Order: sequence, then structure tokens, then C-alpha cells
Amino acid sequence: MAQRRMFSKKITETDLFLDMPMSAQCLYFHLNMSADDDGFIGNAKTIRRMIGASEDDLKLLFAKEFLIPFESGVVVVKDWKIHNYIRSDRYNETVYQDEKKHLKQLDNGRYEVGIPDVIPVVDQMDTQVRLGKDRLGKDNTTGESTYTVQSSNDDKTLGDRFELIWRKYPRKEGKKKAFASYKRALKNGVTDEDIMEGLEKYNQYIKKEKTDRKYIAHGSTWFNENRWQDEYDVGQNKVREVADF
Repeated sequence: MAQRRMFSKKITETDLFLDMPMSAQCLYFHLNMSADDDGFIGNAKTIRRMIGASEDDLKLLFAKEFLIPFESGVVVVKDWKIHNYIRSDRYNETVYQDEKKHLKQLDNGRYEVGIPDVIPVVDQMDTQVRLGKDRLGKDNTTGESTYTVQSSNDDKTLGDRFELIWRKYPRKEGKKKAFASYKRALKNGVTDEDIMEGLEKYNQYIKKEKTDRKYIAHGSTWFNENRWQDEYDVGQNKVREVADF
């Protein structure tokens, strides 16, 4: 196995990566250093304990999709081939062939799950992460974050959930882009309740200000810019509202 590892700033200098706690970032670097020549790690929990990282740090790397977990407890670095190029005379193929066969490599080098119904991760990682993509939610009954990443077969369910929100949006333009932004927001930990609460305030603001339709944000703009986070004062005072219609 090659002894040197490299890291691409295309990954490690993104907002998605830098927004994580330093402990999670540190765990990512250590896991990369311990990965085999195909990016697989068979002792992720041991490494986590060794450097003093928390279980939440590991869960966060799953939730942000920097790592792909398997039922066996093995994990793989999703962007391994973006980080590393290993010469053929130094390369040793991974021993985790059963896990590797579930993956496909995209043109940019990134790993993706290649089998839609690949087996889910069990409690070995003490998390409810699922192999695949397109959904991230929270368990609101316990108050603790529970990350659920499921396959693209869930698009229909996500579509139904999005429709309930879209139905209440006042200017229904750019629906396809809005849906893509909605799915991205879920992956980043936003809930439907977060969006609905912001949308309700936005609708109240529009009604209070008697905003002309041409000054209401396109749906694609509102979702893409996470405007459910904006401050909409529906009382007597004027509010801060950003617009680029």
C-alpha cells in the first residue's frame, strides 16, 4: 500500500467541509491517511477513538456524504480518487471487494452507490445512515439528530413532501430548480418544518406589505438562497427582505 496521501482543495476548502467542526475535519484527514489504495477503511471506529473524535463527528461525515458506510462496518472515502492518484507499480487493490462491487466511479473520480437497493447500515455505527443519497432528516421525537440517507427511489416521497410546500409558495416559477435546492437543504440538515415556518412568515410579510406579484421572489430563487432563514417582521415595523427578481 502506498504510504503517501494527498488532499484536494476542491473538497477540503468547500463551505460544506469547512462548516463542519474541527474535530470532524480532523477525523476525515485521519481516515484518509489510514485508507487503503482504493479509499476503504475497515477500522473507522478505532481511528475515531484513537484521535478522540466523537460519534457525532463520524455521523456528520456520513450525513454530509464525505464517507459512504457499509453494513460490514467498512467505510469508503467518497472523493478518494479526487484526492489521490496512485501509480500502478505502487497500487494494491482493496481487500473489501464485496463492498467495492456496490460502487460505481463517476467521470470526476467520485464514488457513488451503483446498486439502488444496496443493504442498509446497521447499528454498528450507532447511526441510522443508509447507503445512497437524496434524503436527510431529523428525529424530532428524541431531540437528537438522526441522519437518514436513502436511495433515489425516495424521490417520489420527497416529491410529495415538496408539493405540500410548493402549493403554499406565492410565485410558482422555477419549480425544478426549487426542488433541487429543497433536496440539497434536506441533506444539510434542514427540515420541512424549518422551511414551512419561514414560508409562512414570508407569506404574512407579502400580505402585510401588499407586495406586487412582480416583486415576489421566484420559487427557484427563494429555495436556492435558503430564504426561510431570512427575517420577516410581520409586526408594525419594516422588515429586511432581500430581492433579486
